[in-house]
Amino acid sequence: MRISQRAQRVEPFYVMELAKAAAEMAREARPGQRPMIYLNIGEPDFTAPPLVQAAAERAIHDGRSQYTPATGLPALREAISGWYASRFGLDIHPGRIVVTAGASAALQLACLALIEAGDEVLMPDPCYPCNRQFVQAAEGTPVLIPSGPEDRFQLSAEHVAAAWRPATRGVLLASPSNPTGTSIARDELERIARFVRDQGGVTLVDEIYLGLSYEEAYGHSALGLPDGLGDQVISINSFSKYFNMTGWRLGWLVLPPALVPAVERLAQNLFICASTIAQHAALACFAPESLAEYERRRAEFKARRDHFIPALNRLGLTVPVMPDGAFYAWADVRGLCERWSIPPQGSRPDEGGSWALAFELMRRCQLATTPGRDFGLADPGRYLRFSTANALPQLQEAVARLEAAL
Repeated sequence: MRISQRAQRVEPFYVMELAKAAAEMAREARPGQRPMIYLNIGEPDFTAPPLVQAAAERAIHDGRSQYTPATGLPALREAISGWYASRFGLDIHPGRIVVTAGASAALQLACLALIEAGDEVLMPDPCYPCNRQFVQAAEGTPVLIPSGPEDRFQLSAEHVAAAWRPATRGVLLASPSNPTGTSIARDELERIARFVRDQGGVTLVDEIYLGLSYEEAYGHSALGLPDGLGDQVISINSFSKYFNMTGWRLGWLVLPPALVPAVERLAQNLFICASTIAQHAALACFAPESLAEYERRRAEFKARRDHFIPALNRLGLTVPVMPDGAFYAWADVRGLCERWSIPPQGSRPDEGGSWALAFELMRRCQLATTPGRDFGLADPGRYLRFSTANALPQLQEAVARLEAAL
C-alpha cells in the first residue's frame, strides 16, 4: 500500500513513544520495586470539577446529543466571550469564536484556512512538536528559529525580521509555551505582531496555557494588543489545561471576523461539530463555583512549580528561565549527563544526550520524563522536560529519588 508523502513527513510524537517505553518498563518491574513516577505527559492530574461532570450527565440523560452548529453552541460561544471579559477585560464578540474538537482541530482549521503549499511559518525552537506538524499537513514549511534562555525561549521581533522572506506567511507562537512554560513579554509580542501585520502576514498564538499564568507581567492575551493588532491575531485555546478537560476534546479559536466563514466551511466538512456532550458540559466551567475551583487549582500548580524547580536547580538540573505559566520545567541536563558518563547527542537523535538520560532515569529512578528531541532541532540533547502536573507528594518523591541517585 502506498503511503502519502504527507504522512511520511510527519515524525512520531516522541512524548508518546517515551510514555510507551515507561509503561512497558513499569509492567516488567520486579515484585516490590517502587512504582514509576510519570512526569512526562502534560496532563493535569485534576479532572473536570463536579458541576462540569453533572452537566455532562444531564445532557446525556436529557438526550441533548444532536449535532450543534459547526461553530459551536451559541450559549458556549457567549460563555467564552464572557470569560474573556471577566478574566482579561477584553470585549470579544461571540461571533469571532469557533468551538472546535480540541486545540488540535483549532490549529488544523487555522492552518488550512491560511497556509498555501510552500508558505513558510516562523516558529521558536524549542516549540510544541504537533504545531509544526499542523503547518506541514497544510503543505506549509515550519521554519524553526533557535531561541535560547536569553530570549526566554521565545521569538523576538528581531528574530522575525531577520528570518522573514518572500515565502513567509506569518508566525506561530505559544505563550505560555510548551515545553518551557515561558511567555512572551507584552511589548515584545506587540512588536512582533506589528511587524507581521506590516508585512501582510498572520500572527497565530497558541494560548492554551494562558489560564495557568502565575505572573502579572505575562498573563495577558494577545487578543488585547493595542492599535487593532489584537483584532488581527488568531488565538488558539482549549478546555484541556486550565479547565482540566483533556479527554473531552474541546477547544476554540478566536478569529478576525473576515476569517470566520472560511473556518466554518472547513469545520462543517472536516468535523461537522465538536462533541455535543462536551460542549454542554463546558458551559458549567464558567459557573462561579467552577471558576473558584479552577483558581484554587491554579494556585496549587504554582505551589508545585515553586517547590519543584528550586529543587531541580539545587541538584544541578538547572532550569535557566523560571516558567511563568503552564506546568513544565525545561532543565539543562548537561551536567548530569557528564556525571553519569552519557555522551552528548550524536548525529542520531536517539543516541546520547537527554534522550539517553531519559531512559537512564527510568532505570535508575523509576522516573519518566521527556527528552528535548520532540521540541526542536537546535540543541535537543541539552534539555529535558519535566511535567509538574502531578500532586506535590509525587513531585517530592521524584526529588528524593533524584537526590539519592546523585
